[in-house]
Amino acid sequence: MEEFRLRDYQAKIVSDGRRILDQYNMLYLAMEVRTGKTFCALFSAEGSKRVLFVTKKKAISSIEADFKTSGLDYDLQVINYESMHKADLNKIDVLILDEAHGLGAFPKPNKRALTVADFLDSSPKTKVILLSGTPTPESYSQIYHQFWIKSDSPLAQNYKSFYTFANHHIDKEKKTIAYGRTVNDYSKCRKDEVFPLIKHFFIEYSQKQAGFTSEIKEHILHVKMKDSTYKVINQLKKNLVIGDRVIADTPVKLQSKLHQLYSGTIKLEDGTRTGFDTTKGEFIKSHFKGRKIAMFYKFIAEYEILKEVFGEDLCNDIATFDANPEKHIALQIQSGREGTKLANADALVFFNIDFSATSYWQGRDRMTTIDRPVNNVYWIFSEGGIEDKIYNTVVKKKSYTTYYFKRDFGLNKKKKQIKLDL
Repeated sequence: MEEFRLRDYQAKIVSDGRRILDQYNMLYLAMEVRTGKTFCALFSAEGSKRVLFVTKKKAISSIEADFKTSGLDYDLQVINYESMHKADLNKIDVLILDEAHGLGAFPKPNKRALTVADFLDSSPKTKVILLSGTPTPESYSQIYHQFWIKSDSPLAQNYKSFYTFANHHIDKEKKTIAYGRTVNDYSKCRKDEVFPLIKHFFIEYSQKQAGFTSEIKEHILHVKMKDSTYKVINQLKKNLVIGDRVIADTPVKLQSKLHQLYSGTIKLEDGTRTGFDTTKGEFIKSHFKGRKIAMFYKFIAEYEILKEVFGEDLCNDIATFDANPEKHIALQIQSGREGTKLANADALVFFNIDFSATSYWQGRDRMTTIDRPVNNVYWIFSEGGIEDKIYNTVVKKKSYTTYYFKRDFGLNKKKKQIKLDL
């Protein structure tokens, strides 16, 4: 077997990364997708005895395969974030945290950040490598808890909590949420003040620097759903209920129910999920006939529709997809948007679109490789549906919140009961 070699730019990143890690015990590899940040992280940890790599469940097999390819010989344990409490955490020399922006929730730390922080508090000598192609995809305020996890980092030492950090570096505003309630908006962080405090931890590298010339071409295809689907949607808009099986008595519920219905599925009040309109699935099968495709779906019932339409030609794991030329794959957006490689697909097809800007920017880049000139990404939207409105928001790096939903659907905020302008 031929010995693995890093690309020249990767070798330089590894050399610089080891220096930063030795000096500061912490390194942030902010490298765009497909530039090889996994290999750079693995080689930056060379010389260690035990390394723990924490990633998403669907990416574990890919990380393990990369480690085998690398020829490195330290003890590597690869787990997902939800399994950290089960892992053997004794004497970990280096902790590698994949998709580190997932630690960045604010104003309060999320469970993932709390779990990692607890481990590092019990093992202060453990060095940390953070990996992300988009460290702060929606707000620079997301940077705080990514550094807070390590108590000797500048942000953790200078600001004991996010609220203290916010008092120094965030332009706080008030925003209105459901029923006219106001809350503090902490998203306006002044990056020009914060980044100088932490820039010495960062190595940033783009696809352009790496020599990528690939282009993402997005195509929006509209599909007319069944007349019965639009009838149900209009009934819900008007009455906010469909019998006692579907209730949408708040803006959040209405937003979610419409999001489901426009793609032909619904989760009923008793928890039952049903896919009642297979139009999108049938359109995808017909339109992409003869092409090997990777699909993203939002709701579980959407996968059931795809399974019904594609039958045995559909799988949901990457190993099977890569090994069988005749197989297509369908992944849930949030679990598949990070750490997955779909380079064997001829096209990437979104059955639906997520409210999250992070999902948009990361999901659409799953096919990119350094030698692929064009990545064709297709969005399947229902005619007159909610999907176009979501798309027009997330492309601006903003998540589709209830604020945008109420604006787009003409919700009358002055009424106690929700009313839609039809």
